[in-house]
Amino acid sequence: MKNTVAITDQNIFQTYSRYPVVLVKGKGSKLWDAQGNEYLDFLSGIAVCNLGHCHPAVVRAAQAQLGRLIHVSNFFYTEPQAALSELLTRHSFADRVFFCNSGAEANESALKLARKYSQDRGHKKRFEVITMHDSFHGRTFATLSATAQKKFHKGFEPLLPGFRYVPFNDIAALKRAVTPHTCAILLEPIQGEGGVNIPDASYLKKVRQLCDEHGLLLIFDEVQVGMGRTGKLFAHEHYRVKPDIMTLAKALAGGLPAGAMLARKHIAESFTPGTHASTFGGNPVAMAAGAAVMKTLLQGDVLNNCRMMGSYFMNGLMALKKRYPAIIREVRGKGLIIGMELNRDGREIVRQCLRQGIIINCTMDKILRFVPPLIISRREIDHCLSVLESIFTKL
Repeated sequence: MKNTVAITDQNIFQTYSRYPVVLVKGKGSKLWDAQGNEYLDFLSGIAVCNLGHCHPAVVRAAQAQLGRLIHVSNFFYTEPQAALSELLTRHSFADRVFFCNSGAEANESALKLARKYSQDRGHKKRFEVITMHDSFHGRTFATLSATAQKKFHKGFEPLLPGFRYVPFNDIAALKRAVTPHTCAILLEPIQGEGGVNIPDASYLKKVRQLCDEHGLLLIFDEVQVGMGRTGKLFAHEHYRVKPDIMTLAKALAGGLPAGAMLARKHIAESFTPGTHASTFGGNPVAMAAGAAVMKTLLQGDVLNNCRMMGSYFMNGLMALKKRYPAIIREVRGKGLIIGMELNRDGREIVRQCLRQGIIINCTMDKILRFVPPLIISRREIDHCLSVLESIFTKL
């Protein structure tokens, strides 16, 4: 372990605040470190391993594809790309898919498409995109500029022009922000990094109506909340609203790097050969894994478990809130993305959980974020609640 930590610290950029733990194995909801210690993973690689670690269907699909074809240029067709694209379009609002490697790339693709579509429609002055305070869309220059959190901007100014920020869940502010230069509105249906912020029941419908009134594109960033995380395949399905463009990544390929930008056909037509590309986008191994993920989710058992365990976990966290009102301010979430907002800094609680074998995360300094695998069990949730209670009791 010491050798791995030392080599990493000596040779890799220090862009992560790493815990002194070397993880070597994962299965289901559990992880093991190099010393044999076991952990319950309530972070899922930040909402990536939705089916758990090393899900058998994902492993089989990736292993089989590794033995057949690892990479070819996108100048050619491949079966895994065709299979996953058909699964995605058949079960979503979209007609076309662009494959890439990450959420940032997917959002970058969506921003480029929005501008290109507006230009193609003769709206030469439409280039601005409105995004929401506390959003997170990635760390490329365009997606960083779209991310309305100053802490991520620091040191990278000047940002790219063309973005306007408004409060999330405030339709009046959004209406005021629309100008003749606006081409699209980009938002997460449920904000993840921003603190698991849930919109009012009618908010997304009002955003859709606003876009329709002004001829704007509606882009949903479902990088974190898509692929079953909320108990439905896509989070926007809860609100009965369809976007024009949607971005996916994280859980798309069960742990392998993959991203996707989905769009309606008439919008997708603005991307023609040479306008956008990705060397590794649609990699056969990642696509095979992604098809296995989609097929597993569509069977229904995992989504049902997500809804049931999400409700059970939420009730348990709410019970803790009642017992520890001086510590816990609010509990909110949908499915198995849940935030517990504290009245104090939450990072020490994360460290204490880790010492007791529970992996969680703290975002926005005071919000404990729980995004366990969608296959999590009641017994595993009970253990997490027990550890949290023991920590709160000491506090």
